[in-house]
Amino acid sequence: MSERSVSRRKQEKRWYTLIAPEQFDREELGETVADEPDKVLGRTIETTLGDLRNEASENNTKLTFKVNEVASDSAYTEFIKHELTRDYLRSLVRRGSSKIEAYITVLTEDDYRVQIQPVALTTKSADESQEKAIRRQMIDIVEENARERTYAEIVDSIVEGRLSSAIYNEAKTIYPLRRVEIQKLTLEARPEEVAAEEETSVDVEEDEVAVDESAD
Repeated sequence: MSERSVSRRKQEKRWYTLIAPEQFDREELGETVADEPDKVLGRTIETTLGDLRNEASENNTKLTFKVNEVASDSAYTEFIKHELTRDYLRSLVRRGSSKIEAYITVLTEDDYRVQIQPVALTTKSADESQEKAIRRQMIDIVEENARERTYAEIVDSIVEGRLSSAIYNEAKTIYPLRRVEIQKLTLEARPEEVAAEEETSVDVEEDEVAVDESAD
């Protein structure tokens, strides 16, 4: 390839401004370069809540966005992950106390499947039955909140700390807690993907029924 061809290809590349979803006020997340708009689709960008809000105290929360639409020189994103930094999580752990985690996969009111990982930290060491009861409480509250909220609403509830506060207020009656955090939220499947999975599942079940009937 000639130097002139290489130069022409470089000139064809464009910069696209990455835009956060509406629930994050369409903030600019950064820029990315590509020679075709389609090549921008699916790209991800990680930032912190502190960067979005210009508040250094919230830099312990990482947010990940994925490009799902490109228009002109703007690349619009969807929110796919919320995660606390490892350093921050380590700073919460105290010797002689309990760390209770749960991994909960739920379906939101508008059929987004997400995994939510709350963590509760006690003031002193809890026994096995108390840890089990706290974990059960976390699961129940997360599942109830997800059923009653859209994906955007559950994300907002986590980012603003309302879900962790709800867990704290209920679970502290089981055993004294020092802190509750949502250490991670991950988008696992969108409504159309969930619907496709369910359709495939139904097809498989129908095939199995047909086989059983023919065998009789």
